[in-house]
Amino acid sequence: MQHILLLTGLALVGSISRGAATESNVVTCGSILKLLNSDYAFRLHSHDVKYGSGSGQQSVTGVEQKEDVNSHWVIKAQTGELCERGEPIACGSTVRLEHLSTKKNLHSHHFSSPLSGEQEVSAYGTDGLGDTGDHWEVVCSNENWMRSAHVRLRHIDTGMYLGMSGRSYGRPISGQMEIVGVHKPQHGTRWTTAEGLFIVPKEKSSTHDEYAHSEL
Repeated sequence: MQHILLLTGLALVGSISRGAATESNVVTCGSILKLLNSDYAFRLHSHDVKYGSGSGQQSVTGVEQKEDVNSHWVIKAQTGELCERGEPIACGSTVRLEHLSTKKNLHSHHFSSPLSGEQEVSAYGTDGLGDTGDHWEVVCSNENWMRSAHVRLRHIDTGMYLGMSGRSYGRPISGQMEIVGVHKPQHGTRWTTAEGLFIVPKEKSSTHDEYAHSEL
């Protein structure tokens, strides 16, 4: 009898541990993260370099370097709405991604990208304020956006998917890859979270550290 109780207790502990691990694996509002393209292994990036064509707005590219500080993005609610820090991001939610260094939002619109002629993706706005062109739907198959899962980001205004064209820039951003919007969920449109500072889901924060982080 004692043996059976011990086995039952271990099974319960294992179940609780797996549940805690699952909850801490959720992407939440307010988290700061890097997005890694699952097909090209480049991180979503921006910097104070403007496109020489198209909109002339701040460029968004892909970089291979893990350590680049200009690859951090803050997960926020869509314009005019608020999400509570630590609130899990549900699949199908509309979010904004604010570039941490320049306070501009990941944006797209009906301009052609400079290398492939696909839809341009830029960084737009002032101090995190922009417009509906900053809105992206999180396309995933779980209940919530999981850090370990492959997701796609679909642009609300145009229906395009955030992706990489596979083409590289020359100077002044040599080796960085073109980020574009494409019509369908094809090769180059899958993303996963990489390094970041992840806020623990709100129901867990009272008993656990507020932040879970991987190497920034």
